[in-house]
Amino acid sequence: MGKASLLALLALLLPRIVMAQGITRADLWGAVSAPAPGPARIVGSTGLGCIAGAVRLPDEGPGWQAVRVSRNRHWGHPAMVSWVQDFAAAARARGFPDLWIGDLSQPRGGPMTYGHASHQAGIDADIWLDLSPKPSVPAVQRENPPVASLVLPDESGVDPARFTDRHAALIRLAAEQRGLDRLLVNHAIKRELCRRHRGEAWLRRVRPWRGHDSHMHIRLPCPAGQAECRGIAPPPPGDGCDASLDWWLTPEARRPAPRAPGPAPQLPAACAGILAAR
Repeated sequence: MGKASLLALLALLLPRIVMAQGITRADLWGAVSAPAPGPARIVGSTGLGCIAGAVRLPDEGPGWQAVRVSRNRHWGHPAMVSWVQDFAAAARARGFPDLWIGDLSQPRGGPMTYGHASHQAGIDADIWLDLSPKPSVPAVQRENPPVASLVLPDESGVDPARFTDRHAALIRLAAEQRGLDRLLVNHAIKRELCRRHRGEAWLRRVRPWRGHDSHMHIRLPCPAGQAECRGIAPPPPGDGCDASLDWWLTPEARRPAPRAPGPAPQLPAACAGILAAR
């Protein structure tokens, strides 16, 4: 059976699968190759949501090159795709090399089979912190680029042989862009930014999180007019260079307790229609 026939069969069976087995299965969302038709519509949150009317970030453009495009995860709300393009242009204007753009969301958002617990609503994007010159090559040659951590193995700080002023400048440029809600980096990177820039207003948007030692995670607020989108509280006041940052080096943070047993969180009911839409 050819690919077109398989997709046609999936489109026929998907509504029945959704009704029979629920809509939280990541393999169902990952199997859909195109966005749901209609205007942009975000339902739920970045950690439990979906999107209709998503648009795709081109594989490359002025200042960026998308990586791992075979995953089909470069879809997002138009505001997210525009933000990435505008930021890449701003970085290029300041002399940065092309940026590698990792995952945004799947064509209809929803849970992913691997890699992320968020990125479900079209308002998240990963931007790698690799600042090496990048020749223009076909997307197929960008499937498995090398990933270098900027953080020491014990996460007590950044790797001084790799983290530079230019990395700090790129993160600051992103944090100061209009339309940003927050920017996630490894807590060791946040700690280093605090050492260099304590008290500066843009640090409020830079938040520590697990992983994120080789890329920064961009998150936008719910776009205007998206009544079904569920955002989270804004970052607390201040630069975040306080005792809350020290918590990430505690045993509790390093070895988080396993999740309590219980039913898995459920996606909003409206996501069933977005998943099954033809």
